Amino acid sequence: MERRIYLCLAHMSGNEQKYIQEAFDTNWVVPLGPNVDAFERALEDYVGCGEHRIAALSSGTAAIHLGLVMLGVKPGDEVVCQSFTFCASANPVRYLGGVPVFVDSEPGSWNMDPDLLEKAVRERIARTGKVPKAIVPVSLYGMPYQADRIMEVASRYGIPVLEDAAEGLGSKFGGRSLGTFGSYGVLSFNGNKMITTSGGGALICPDAECRSRVLFYATQARESCTYYQHESLGFNYRMSNICAGIGRGQMTVLDAHIEHHRRLYRLYRELFEHVPGIELHGNPSEEHDSNFWLNTVTVDPSLNVTGQERAYSNAPVRTGCEPNANVEALRMGLDAAGVESRPLWKPMHLQPLYDGCEAYVNGVSESLFRTGLCLPSGPCVSEEDVRYIVSVIRSLIK
Repeated sequence: MERRIYLCLAHMSGNEQKYIQEAFDTNWVVPLGPNVDAFERALEDYVGCGEHRIAALSSGTAAIHLGLVMLGVKPGDEVVCQSFTFCASANPVRYLGGVPVFVDSEPGSWNMDPDLLEKAVRERIARTGKVPKAIVPVSLYGMPYQADRIMEVASRYGIPVLEDAAEGLGSKFGGRSLGTFGSYGVLSFNGNKMITTSGGGALICPDAECRSRVLFYATQARESCTYYQHESLGFNYRMSNICAGIGRGQMTVLDAHIEHHRRLYRLYRELFEHVPGIELHGNPSEEHDSNFWLNTVTVDPSLNVTGQERAYSNAPVRTGCEPNANVEALRMGLDAAGVESRPLWKPMHLQPLYDGCEAYVNGVSESLFRTGLCLPSGPCVSEEDVRYIVSVIRSLIK
C-alpha cells in the first residue's frame, strides 16, 4: 500500500463506542441527552470555566453565529474580524447582515495585531459615529492571540469580544484557557481538530443564563408553551447525543493528543534547526502556550526548490495572490512523496467574497500566505513520519 501521511486526522480512543452504544441502548438518539450533558461538563472542567458554561453545538461555525446573535449583531453593524483565518470566522457576520472589518496580523503570533486593532476601532468610530459591535480574534493553528492587549483595547472602547478558539482547545495565554477571556468563546470538534465529535463545536458562555438563551436559539427558538410558539428566529444547531458520545470518548485522550502535537513540534524544531531557508513557527513569548494543532513553516523566497520553475504550469486556476513558486514546488514534492501539506490560510481581505470590505493591513498576513506551509501534525503522525517529512524537504532543496 502506498505510504500516505495526512495533515491532521482524528484518532479514536477506543472509548467512543461505549458511549454511542449507551445512546442506542437508552434510545437517546436525538440532539440532547446524557452524553451531551456529560460532554459539556467535561469541557467546562477542562478549560477551567469558573462561572462560564458551555453549550455543545453542531459546529464551530454555528457557535460563532450564535455568539454574534447573543452580542446583538444586526444588519449593517460592523464586526472587527481577524483577516488571517479560515472563512468560517467571518462568514457568520454576513449571515446576520453585518459588515466585516478586517484587521491584519502581528508577526509574533500571526494573529490579530492589537495596535492595528485599536487604529481600526478609532477610525470606524470616526467614520461611522458608531462603535463596532464585536471583535473576533482567532487562535490560528492553535497559537494564542495576545489576549491581554486585545481585551484591553476592547475594554477601552466597550466592545465585546467573541474568541474564535476553534483551533485552540488546550492552548493557553498567560496560563488561562483560550475562549474564557471574552464575552463568548468558540471551540470546534471537526474531524481534523484536537478532538472530534465527527462534526461539532461549542460556545463558551459567560454564565448559565446566557447558556440557556443560546440553547433556546439553537433549538429553533421555541417558546415555553405546550404548543409550538415562535417569537424569535431560531436555528437547528444543537449537538446530537451520538456525536457527544464520541466527544466523551475523545476527552479521555485529549491531554495525550495535545502532548503528542507538542512533541512533534519539538522534533520538527530540532530537525529544522540546520535546514537553511525553512523557519518553524513557535511560541513568540512565555505567555503563549500553543497546542500546536498544526505545525507551520515559512520558506525564504530566495530558497531554490526542485520543480519551482514549473510549479504552476498545470494549475487549473490562477489568482492575483498565491503562494510563491518555491512553496508550491515544496507542496508538490511532498505530495509526490506521499505527504499531505497545505498553504496557510489566504487572508480574508484578499478573498473575492470580501472584496470591498474595509481592511486595516500591514502586509504580514499576505507575506505569510505567500511563504507559508502547514505540515502533518495530527495524532496519527509518528516521530518516524516527521523524520521522513523533513528528509523529503531536505531532498527538495537545491
